[in-house]
Amino acid sequence: MAPLREMTMRRGLTLVLAVQCGIAALLVLGDLEARLDPRLSPEPGGPGGPVSPGDQVRRYEPRETRPAYTDPSTLPDMDLPADLPERLEFAMQDAGEFGTVLLLHGAIESGDADRFAAYLASLGDLDVPVALNSPGGIVAEALEIGRELRARDAGTVILPGMICVSACPYILAGGTDRQVSKRGAVGMHQHYYETPAYLPAFWAVEDIQHGQGRVMEFLIEMGVEPSVMLHSLNTPPDEIYVLVEEELLENRLATETIE
Repeated sequence: MAPLREMTMRRGLTLVLAVQCGIAALLVLGDLEARLDPRLSPEPGGPGGPVSPGDQVRRYEPRETRPAYTDPSTLPDMDLPADLPERLEFAMQDAGEFGTVLLLHGAIESGDADRFAAYLASLGDLDVPVALNSPGGIVAEALEIGRELRARDAGTVILPGMICVSACPYILAGGTDRQVSKRGAVGMHQHYYETPAYLPAFWAVEDIQHGQGRVMEFLIEMGVEPSVMLHSLNTPPDEIYVLVEEELLENRLATETIE
């Protein structure tokens, strides 16, 4: 019986290994096909233009500087670059009727939280709101920046014509006061985690679950309803769900909406 049991166990382990190898091969193949022939990747769709309740899903274009779902004609008279920077830039800006703000502008990349913390340390006290204009980026960096703002009791604001989408709303959540213009845009979608294609799929799922758990913990810590994540969980990464005024206020992602 012992040799038979050994043979059964060996076969079981071989089967498990074969299944894992098969999953890895499929993941690698799918990744290679998408890279070699972009036509194999589904094109994001959806309507354009302003949003209204029940019609809030738009195509996610991280390099688009003035999405049609904002009101870009209402941008404050500020010194803004023509294109969104490839990583966060921060500087004091005169925002006209909105006063002086510390503008965070551009994508959120690796190392930006440390760069921002060093910049804040050089300022001393932060007595102006932090204005955000970002297509998002790395979630972990956004969480760190949000915590840094909360530690300094800083307010956050989305000015008219500006966007705060993808990972950016977690920086917005870090503000003690969170003002959002009705002519700006705050949007969410599923997080993208860079997981090597050769790893078993269940490891990728586990990594995503841990990431979502850290985000929910952060939102609770910031006083934001974690249920707002339902909008991100239900929206694919190639689309963006733009929250309307009622959703922003109900979920406390905004403490106030402004014109």
